[in-house]
Amino acid sequence: MWWGGRGQSFNIAPQKAEPDMGLSGPKSVQRTGMLESRSCQLGSHLASGCLPGEQILAWAPGVRKGLEPELPGTLICTNLRVTFQPCGWQRSQETPLSSEYDFVLVNIGRLEAVSGLSRVQLLRPGSPLKFTPEEILIHGRDFRLLRVAFEAGGLEPQAFQVTMAIVRARAQSSQAQQYAGISLSKAGQSSGPRKPPIPLLETSEDWETERKKQGAGSWRVSPVNERFDVATSLPRYFWVPKRTLDSEVRRAFGHFHQGRGPRLSWHHPGGSDLLRCGGFYTASDPNKEDIRAVESMLQAGHSDVVLVDTVDELPSLTDVQLAHLKLRALCLPDSSAAEEKWLSALEGTRWLDYVRSCLRKASDISVLVTSRVRSVVLQERGDRDFNGLLSSLVQLLSAPEARTLLGFQSLVQREWVAAGHPFLTRLGVTGASEEAPVFLLFLDCVWQLLQQFPAEFEFSEFFLLALHDSARVPDTLTFLRDTPWERGKQSGQFNSYTQIYTAGYSQLPAGNSVNPQLSVWDWDLRYSSEQILQFHNPGYDPEHCPDSWLPRQQPNFMVSGPPSSVWLFSRGALTPLNQLCPWRDSPSLLAVSSRWLPRPAISSESLADQEWGLPSHWGACPLPPGLLLPGYLGPQIRLWRRCYLRGRPEVQKGLSAPTISGLQDELSHLQELLRKWTPRISPEDHSEKRDPNTIVSQSR
Repeated sequence: MWWGGRGQSFNIAPQKAEPDMGLSGPKSVQRTGMLESRSCQLGSHLASGCLPGEQILAWAPGVRKGLEPELPGTLICTNLRVTFQPCGWQRSQETPLSSEYDFVLVNIGRLEAVSGLSRVQLLRPGSPLKFTPEEILIHGRDFRLLRVAFEAGGLEPQAFQVTMAIVRARAQSSQAQQYAGISLSKAGQSSGPRKPPIPLLETSEDWETERKKQGAGSWRVSPVNERFDVATSLPRYFWVPKRTLDSEVRRAFGHFHQGRGPRLSWHHPGGSDLLRCGGFYTASDPNKEDIRAVESMLQAGHSDVVLVDTVDELPSLTDVQLAHLKLRALCLPDSSAAEEKWLSALEGTRWLDYVRSCLRKASDISVLVTSRVRSVVLQERGDRDFNGLLSSLVQLLSAPEARTLLGFQSLVQREWVAAGHPFLTRLGVTGASEEAPVFLLFLDCVWQLLQQFPAEFEFSEFFLLALHDSARVPDTLTFLRDTPWERGKQSGQFNSYTQIYTAGYSQLPAGNSVNPQLSVWDWDLRYSSEQILQFHNPGYDPEHCPDSWLPRQQPNFMVSGPPSSVWLFSRGALTPLNQLCPWRDSPSLLAVSSRWLPRPAISSESLADQEWGLPSHWGACPLPPGLLLPGYLGPQIRLWRRCYLRGRPEVQKGLSAPTISGLQDELSHLQELLRKWTPRISPEDHSEKRDPNTIVSQSR
């Protein structure tokens, strides 16, 4: 996590005796007595406040190194996490997982043991430790590094034990068996129902309320997937055209990959509709009625339809994963990249290029949605990754309501959680080969928008950091399952969430007090009130967001599209299509391929120029109300330093801070720089008026 905290104690569980590493005789007895004495002292110090079901597997005294100042303390491994507890450190029990010293087991990306100057062993699950380590390095998937040096003087067996305990605990956590019965929230002790802070979209009433907020009068809530027999990756309810029967929906969805047919993602107040769907299942053989139903759902009552090839110009899942691994290796404190070549190494990761590509495509789609009254359909083969990313960004760019704190949480719940993004697989919790942090890429894109339009967003950078870190913490089932069906099954009922992670159980274990309405959005269960206050952006201008979510009047800039027009948006250009469905004339796969080949772009103008006029007129033409068009060229895309360089405190100093306390820290840092440089100024310089900004710039 990104906040420091006040300490917490643990329950000491009985441990099996480890090998004595060759110690024998009176010295061994003496050292054993010393260890037992220190263990009793530690047990009395760490006796209360342990999470229900959490047990200590091993511990060892040590010193946290690599950061200033070095801190003496204790490295503790439990069946949930690895934590370093500094001596005399106390933490509130109200926020048990909000500490910079905690590394949840699933968040550990790499574990290294070090002895001397040359002996380094990379410890994988199941691998034996070949020597007693003098240091241990824990690399977090969230760009943190914990480096602990163990004390000498007869405590070597403890260093060996805690290291092997971490190896074994990681192996069990990778098998999704380690957190059974652990209540990770203080709400586990509460009684009675708890109302979620936002609708979790698990009931038809939630979907109907959201539909009315968006003013989607031509749409209705369909219960066709109420028993998850259409698609387990889809929610139980979703929006379909009002005139489409559920029987038609069921048949039409069978002609799309994984049964993920076209459904409403967002209704623009000007009249356009943003849809998302999976790829056409071209091996199917639909009848004419099915084809008409598919076309009717894609058109959504509009004569102008644009089919967007979502993955075009965007990285593959493999590209995203490789870029994230390179970025993490570069940003850790022990990176081998030379300082003078660091920027070129950052460019070589391609991470910022992928952020730029996502923002550019989302901007183009936003223009498509806001420039004409039409149906814009996002089509991705699986409909579970980049469709959610682009749909979310389009709404952030086009809808001021989505930029509020509650609006953004509702957006993520609808487009990511309820829509079936495979969080568990993409974040690498299962160890599957399909790992790719698409959701973290989305959060980086949102951070870029926050930097470019600081007055347009109600939430702050710290909220994005909390959400970034929560994606890897097994606190709720929100990010711990791949589909709504799995979350419903795991919680024991299909319309609830739970704070208990009981992998491998179809029902909740007996004896646990479960509040079924907990989700990741229950921030007050895991963060203090002071931390939650930092979620709000003090520079936000409420006038940029309407007071109501009710639909506004149709803006006068939106006009109807060409009659009966079908377009393919690919490689930044609109290409007319002969037909909307690939099976219209022939079910032949060869015919489908020839009809869907995109034509070359006929113009080098941007999509905004094509939709709203020539470039010479663009500067004089105001943007539609509420629409943001971000910059994505060159230095306009920046590195999220507060997230990716969090392991380097010297880099964090001087960052622009969006909070009063952060501004005070930055001011103190600048004053310290001035004090350091003032004695170096010659006497004649004192007689002249100096610009403080010049002094500060010279010190960098």
